[in-house]
Amino acid sequence: MLRWIDVLRFAKYGNPEPSRRVERPAAAWAAQLTPAQLAVLRHKGTESPYRNAYCRTYAPGHYHCVGCGSLLFAATEKYHAISGWPSFTQPATKNAVRYAFDDSLNMERIEVLCNVCDGHLGHVFPDGPAPAGLRYCLNSVSLEHRPAQPAPPG
Repeated sequence: MLRWIDVLRFAKYGNPEPSRRVERPAAAWAAQLTPAQLAVLRHKGTESPYRNAYCRTYAPGHYHCVGCGSLLFAATEKYHAISGWPSFTQPATKNAVRYAFDDSLNMERIEVLCNVCDGHLGHVFPDGPAPAGLRYCLNSVSLEHRPAQPAPPG
């Protein structure tokens, strides 16, 4: 289980190695993504609060990066944070996301990016629920929800 001190260490000293890398030229990203996805994933934008696809969705399954398809978060880690954006307590794996200091907008925050394609997902804050106290506040447009697969018969 990751804690705030782990997030700070990753941001300061280096992130876990990704399972793979996906790199594309800007034109390829622009051709693949919608304008809203491009603005957030590649240009570090933020979608409007409460008016996004996953703010109030709690269906079973997993959330993947819309840019490269990498698994990022399990729906079981999603919770209602009343922030206006989908919020999670833990990434699916230790190396699913990477962290970077973000001092834009005159704030000090920790940015969360896809560790495979470097797509901007949102930010993480130390005000989440116990036991780890993390709140991954993410943009829905950066995510793709994939429903849980039914168990095979037998």
